[in-house]
Amino acid sequence: MNGNLNVQTENIFPVIKKFLYSDHEIFLRELVSNAVDATQKLKAVSSRGELQGDLGDLTVEIVLDSKKKTLTFKDRGIGMTAEEVEKYINQIAFSGATDFLDKYKDVQENLIGHFGLGFYSAFMVADKVEIFTKSYKDAPAVHWTCDGSPTFEMVDDPKHTDRGTDIVLHIADDCKEFLQEQEILQLLRKYCRFMPIAIRFGEESVWVDSETEFDEVDDGNGGKKKQPKRVEKKQPRIINNTEPAWRKSPSSLTDEDYKKFYHELYPMNFEDPLFQIHLNVDYPFNLTGILYFPKVRKTIDPNRNKIQLYCNQVFVTDSVEGIVPDYLMLLHGVLDSPDIPLNVSRSYLQSDSNVKKISSHISKKVADKLEEMFKNDRKDFENKWDDIKIFIEYGMLTEEKFCERAMKFALFKNTQGEFFSLKDYRDKIAPLQTDKDKNVCYLYANDMEEQHAYIAKAKEKGYDVLLMDSVLTPHYLNLLEQKIEKTRFVRVDADTVEKLIPHDDTIPEKLTQEQKDKLKPIIEGELDTKKFTVQMESLESDDQPMLITQSEFMRRYKEMQATSGGSMGFYGELPESYNLVVNVNHPLIEEILNETDGEKQKQLVHQLTDLALLANGLLKGEALTEFVKRSVSMIK
Repeated sequence: MNGNLNVQTENIFPVIKKFLYSDHEIFLRELVSNAVDATQKLKAVSSRGELQGDLGDLTVEIVLDSKKKTLTFKDRGIGMTAEEVEKYINQIAFSGATDFLDKYKDVQENLIGHFGLGFYSAFMVADKVEIFTKSYKDAPAVHWTCDGSPTFEMVDDPKHTDRGTDIVLHIADDCKEFLQEQEILQLLRKYCRFMPIAIRFGEESVWVDSETEFDEVDDGNGGKKKQPKRVEKKQPRIINNTEPAWRKSPSSLTDEDYKKFYHELYPMNFEDPLFQIHLNVDYPFNLTGILYFPKVRKTIDPNRNKIQLYCNQVFVTDSVEGIVPDYLMLLHGVLDSPDIPLNVSRSYLQSDSNVKKISSHISKKVADKLEEMFKNDRKDFENKWDDIKIFIEYGMLTEEKFCERAMKFALFKNTQGEFFSLKDYRDKIAPLQTDKDKNVCYLYANDMEEQHAYIAKAKEKGYDVLLMDSVLTPHYLNLLEQKIEKTRFVRVDADTVEKLIPHDDTIPEKLTQEQKDKLKPIIEGELDTKKFTVQMESLESDDQPMLITQSEFMRRYKEMQATSGGSMGFYGELPESYNLVVNVNHPLIEEILNETDGEKQKQLVHQLTDLALLANGLLKGEALTEFVKRSVSMIK
């Protein structure tokens, strides 16, 4: 039989190549999916008693013949009669899956894929495609051939006696990469490694104990014993795990099972996840999956070990941007839903109502899990905090509903390593750290080593200091100041300890205004006044003679700009600036004022300013070398 394909265009193949699929490699997913689908259908038919006898080996096989330039997809599934080939292959407008599902809708099987356009993706890489198929019904086998034009040839094939379908692709000259074994293996592992029917591709080598060959080895007692020799053996290569962990009941899995599956998903990640969430929803949509919480310390990299999206165990994509909330991109794992179509654009997924419901549900389940951990095992939650705090902060910054939930279980950690809920910490510090305007002032450090002197000074006053050292800290503090009324966050080096939490009481000054006006230009003469502003402050006489501070407002906005891709506008463009605070009550400051030798006065100012810079890690290079030399000469 010869004929024309029943399509609505003169030649459908350019349309398929250009518009239906964005990537030619998708053909492999489609054809393997169809083979698995045909096998699943056979199992459904058998379960209804419409097929007698043993089903036999149902493994789907992919065969590469580089010399003949062919790639063959073999299954022992339901097969097709000539009439079914006519309906499902020649008349592209029909979908075999729809008719089949209508007939077998009461069979509880997950049936994937469809004949039709999925099959025609073969012409993206082949200039000729052959089908050899025999139905499970009592009907002759069929051989169908098409060379990529709207014409085809279909004849009976008495030589094809085995049930099932072979699809032979004659690979086109411009797609020779699909004749390379490693390329096909890589694609099979990408798209098919969790499909529900075993898939075989070629052979692999394994090392086993020989049953006939032995080596002599020491027995540990001065004698010899025989030990089976390790020999290389070829065996069929099965590329998929047909029962991935997310398809199993959570009650049947141990923590070790979850970790093992995590490393199966990400074989190049040698670090265990912290914990996981097993999703299993059947209403109002279908969703299964496992989401893992990795250790996320200082950096955010959603491009590494992405969440993988599946449709009934068929890989769809790992580009889930916009499909799930941004903060979930930090998680690893797999999501599987038959409600997510295989062959659509990302923009479609982002606007699809089912996808939006799924996204919202996942966000809720994540919040549920974290709150449950916080309530049920507070100590364990605290132990994990440093590894998950960036994730929680990111979620609070980007997802309002998650933020509302997280306000209950988010933690503060102070410089002593103690943990507090947001409410408990406020209750702890409010009595001593409320300023004259009734704002509760939260003091924090982001580097305990560099800011040690400032932390120590705050503790001397009885203040508590938080450790806030994540990459999102400046954004997170802004959020908390908006969410918690009458709240102010100040880094410990933003001002003198007296001004960090301003009260009405002041320390008397030893210098007059005239003396301060005389002193200020002397100090400014030894500074880069474009970078440093000199401030005269009345501090305790045993405080440092000079110290460096940096405005909380300016510094925080510059840090936000640095982590926002340069989008903070005006503040991000301003140069780095600091305050040099001069303690007018310190004896050395008075000594500078009273020194009559200009060189000695200049040397003393230079030494004190350098000490202040050194304490803040701002004295470097040539300036640091000169400081060391000057210090040695002054000691002499």
